[in-house]
Amino acid sequence: MNESDPHRPSVVPPVDTSAAIAKRERRRQLAALAGIGAIALGSASAFAWTAGWIGGDRLTAQRIVGAMEANGPAHPGFRRNHAKGVCVSGTFRGTPQGQALSSARAFSGTPVPVLGRFSIGGPNPHGADNTARVRSMALQFGGPGEPQWRMAMNSFPFFAVATPQAFHQQILAKRPDPATGKPDPVAMEAFLAAHPQAREFGKWAKTAPWSDSWANTQYNSVNAFRFIDADGTERFVRWSMQPRLPFHALDAEERERADADFLAADLHARLAHGPVHWDMVVTLAAPGDAVDDPSQPWPDTREQVVAGTLTLVHAEPQATGECRDVNFDPLILPPGVAASGDPILAARSAAYSQSFNRRQREIALGRGDAATGTEPTR
Repeated sequence: MNESDPHRPSVVPPVDTSAAIAKRERRRQLAALAGIGAIALGSASAFAWTAGWIGGDRLTAQRIVGAMEANGPAHPGFRRNHAKGVCVSGTFRGTPQGQALSSARAFSGTPVPVLGRFSIGGPNPHGADNTARVRSMALQFGGPGEPQWRMAMNSFPFFAVATPQAFHQQILAKRPDPATGKPDPVAMEAFLAAHPQAREFGKWAKTAPWSDSWANTQYNSVNAFRFIDADGTERFVRWSMQPRLPFHALDAEERERADADFLAADLHARLAHGPVHWDMVVTLAAPGDAVDDPSQPWPDTREQVVAGTLTLVHAEPQATGECRDVNFDPLILPPGVAASGDPILAARSAAYSQSFNRRQREIALGRGDAATGTEPTR
């Protein structure tokens, strides 16, 4: 994130632990964030209006994020979902095959800097890794003064729902009953009956093997995008970051024994011995494939192209790392890449911006010390 990026505000640097400096820093942040709120909210509204899913009494990004917040205790300063994670950095080098599909600088063959974040699903920044079903990878290609490409990928192969409205209903159905601390089974069954594809996602969650490392997990874009080549030809694509490390499944007994923070410990241990790599594998849509419905997977027989290699060399805590103040908005795209008409994609962009705006305000007001690693001031 940098000042030349027209879509995002400048990175808020980590706060010094000195009480006096921390107070001055917070005053500076508060002044800067008066403008950030307008920028982030404006970006969210623009994307949402484009998708046609807000306005009047219809769904808004505020309502989606508010529903997520209502499902559990508050964690000021943290992301509203995928709250627990670590920052990573490295490079990406494109291939000639990738360059043939898209004119994006990332595929030029010259390494581009990468800032990223690994995380687990859920709103709890202290959640246990061995109970989190979803692993995630978020990346930013491009450094200061360069066109940036941001992406947010997940270990699941498809979304549970096809529309923002269904996603909102899913959040409400998962709301814990105060009497039991668990979702109301009647409400959940009603949701599943109305959205059969969510049952398919549930089957995946119950049967797909768990990886034992962020480093050997495949991460999927899930949403479709358009790649545009140098001649202006457009192709609908999805992509995956496929690990070069062999997959190793974590069985139920191993999960039970695993430490709550084993994923970060494993990543640091691996990076201490050298870089870790993923190949970016792009899948090309065929006529008739669902390009605006992320709940529908494409057949495995679709043409695939290795478009580049991601190499990660460093990891650091998110509280003080560079990724903390980056909004990995999947609609911040470089020339050569464009959005599809997928309404979930537009909704993600808007909700991410709303979450970013809320957590940055909390940090600026001194309510996000746990998220920044700052000692509370007295």
